[in-house]
Amino acid sequence: MPDRPLNATAASLLGFLHDGPMTGWDLVEYAQQRIGAFWSLTQSQVYRELTAMAAAGLVRAGERGRRDRKPYEITDAGRAAFADWAAKPPAEENIRFPLLLTVLFGRHVPADRLAAYLAEHRTAHAARLAEYEQVAAALPDEAEEVDPYSVATLRFGLAYERAVLDWFDALPKPLRPALT
Repeated sequence: MPDRPLNATAASLLGFLHDGPMTGWDLVEYAQQRIGAFWSLTQSQVYRELTAMAAAGLVRAGERGRRDRKPYEITDAGRAAFADWAAKPPAEENIRFPLLLTVLFGRHVPADRLAAYLAEHRTAHAARLAEYEQVAAALPDEAEEVDPYSVATLRFGLAYERAVLDWFDALPKPLRPALT
């Protein structure tokens, strides 16, 4: 077991490594595809965690391959640490929505700049919703039985983006002209 409890970033990497060995680069790409919409991982975080987990015996680095990349594989100790992490209740979520912070202090932001921020973010959320809807439409009928975990995560993304768009549509009147 590691000296310190696994953080969510390390746990996610161990979770991905259950699917087979991956390089740090592969893990960054895989994480972006699988969790990038709701959990951020930087390349530096991934490599820092891999180094720490290798030192703790949770992963094992393989031989350097093409482009001098090392594949990592999860060890039995890594599987045990991941199982321990998964057995604990998740921490409370903490909303980090930078636009919301800007809106809170909107009286100190030039109106045209705030309007641009709101319009830009609304457009981004609408685009993300459209992407999720495309993914949902492309799922086979049996997707929920095959991978209910990914389907549940996708449904959260759909509901979240719809809720954010509803929030934009219900902004107080002084902020609504920004979105027209």
